[in-house]
Amino acid sequence: MNMLKSEARKIYRERRNAIAPAEREKLDDLLLIQFQKLNLPFLHTVMSYFPIEENKEPNTNLFTEFLEFRNPALNLAYPKINAETRTLQAVLTNADTAFQKGIYVLVPLLICDHKGFRVGYGKGFYDRYLPYCRDNCIKIGFSYFDPVAEITDKNDFDVPLDLCITPDNVYVF
Repeated sequence: MNMLKSEARKIYRERRNAIAPAEREKLDDLLLIQFQKLNLPFLHTVMSYFPIEENKEPNTNLFTEFLEFRNPALNLAYPKINAETRTLQAVLTNADTAFQKGIYVLVPLLICDHKGFRVGYGKGFYDRYLPYCRDNCIKIGFSYFDPVAEITDKNDFDVPLDLCITPDNVYVF
């Protein structure tokens, strides 16, 4: 099914909100199993994000804990938003880093299409940030849902994912 970003945003936000907590935990475990199947090289630095409970986001803490177990010297970075300039910056963290919830709700995606183009919450922070990543940066999204056929109102500045992990599949774009 082809969709506009606005309709995909509405439909998949509602679908995600309808998932019961116990079912979300099961889906998160299935996402982790799919993630563990990836043949990732040794990773030096990974940028993640903290799942926001009100948005029923996939539990990315499971994925970062797995990566830290496999790569004890892994550097983890998290997004820091500058609301005035509407920009995102990756900030390296350690055990003493203090976090606080920002003004905007940020997630890598609600849904993506079969070409890897994602639909987020419409603020564009990641779309402005991703072009500045290294060429060899692997962009991975996590979704409880399989991709839709096509997001029809993509913009020139939209950056596709390299992979999307769902409970049943790893989609490679």
